Amino acid sequence: MTLNTEYLQRCLETLEKSYSMIKGAKEGSIEYEMYRNSLVKSFEMTLEQAGKLLRKKLTPFFAGKKAVDSLNFKDLFRYALKFSLMTENEVNRWFKYRDNRNNTAHDYGVGFAEDTLLLIDDFIKDVQKFKVMIENE
Repeated sequence: MTLNTEYLQRCLETLEKSYSMIKGAKEGSIEYEMYRNSLVKSFEMTLEQAGKLLRKKLTPFFAGKKAVDSLNFKDLFRYALKFSLMTENEVNRWFKYRDNRNNTAHDYGVGFAEDTLLLIDDFIKDVQKFKVMIENE
């Protein structure tokens, strides 16, 4: 089964563009805040899309779609490790990304955004590798 990764690719491109733009913006400027906000939202959307695609990728490993649908985000990645779709180090990084995303419920301020910026280099690389894994049959 071939999964459509076009939306994931679009999210990744938006994330990469926001990241490149923030690097050229003066910290504290309106432009910096705009790019940072865009980057954070792109991070969130990319993360959610990855979870949706992984759910679809794992479906053949289960008795039915309902069993996979009952899994939470981290469980999806645990099963990706179990079925050798990802390494333990990769899964642990995805857990870190998810934990960062979950912090938005508690901190929508500058601290959260700056914490997210620190993860972006690794996140982009991991999403690129994840996309290849999803596309492989």
